[in-house]
Amino acid sequence: MNLKHIRFEVSDGVAQLTLNKPPLNVLDIAMMREINTALEGLGDDAGVKVLVFEAAEGSKAFSAGVDVSEHTADKVGEMIEVFHRIFRLLDGLEIPTVAVVGGAALGGGCELVLFCDMIIASEKASFGQPEIQVGVFPPIAVAALPGIIGPKKALEMVLIGDRIRADEALRLGLVNKVVPVEELRAAADEFVGKLAKLSGAVLRLTKRAVRIGSGGGSAVSSFADGLAAVEELYLGPLMDTEDAHEGLTAFMEKRAPVWKDR
Repeated sequence: MNLKHIRFEVSDGVAQLTLNKPPLNVLDIAMMREINTALEGLGDDAGVKVLVFEAAEGSKAFSAGVDVSEHTADKVGEMIEVFHRIFRLLDGLEIPTVAVVGGAALGGGCELVLFCDMIIASEKASFGQPEIQVGVFPPIAVAALPGIIGPKKALEMVLIGDRIRADEALRLGLVNKVVPVEELRAAADEFVGKLAKLSGAVLRLTKRAVRIGSGGGSAVSSFADGLAAVEELYLGPLMDTEDAHEGLTAFMEKRAPVWKDR
């Protein structure tokens, strides 16, 4: 995989995708294509348990957003197609995704972060959708943000375009954890490490269960419908895995489970 604008590696069950265009990691079409190339191969790799997005060392921002020069009439169609493919691929990805944010995540960079399942941020991180200030709106944020932080705050973010700080993002439920800048790397490694120690097969099924139960991607319209769908997943695919039986057996035998990720 010949990559110029990102770094991508898989080790010990963790896929690490690093935005590597410091200082601001502006997302242009070439960089988006590389992200898509990396994501396209992940779905079939049963050995990968978690995907992590982060910015390269020396970056002043996680990402300052999509390259404005590619919003012009002759390029915007291609840009939207390539950019939104990232989110279509992420939406179909069964493994948990984690964003590690040390600085600003703005525009398309903020959309990439908010679309991840979980976010670890430093105290200096900030999040914003300033597109309205240049006469456009952020399609991914418009579609996804209200379900994360509620419609009123989502409208404020996309209609005014101001940034929110890490502490407010934590209060709103946009991020999972905020730590001092100097502790970000260790905190992210610890958080991701907890996921990587678990069964990959059960992680995937649990993420699917959460999405089904909350109505994501399905016709679930009530708690009863959601619970029924989750019960079906639990008693079928989950209990058909070797790891579900291994985990329960190991608990009863008072030993550490040995996962086979299947």
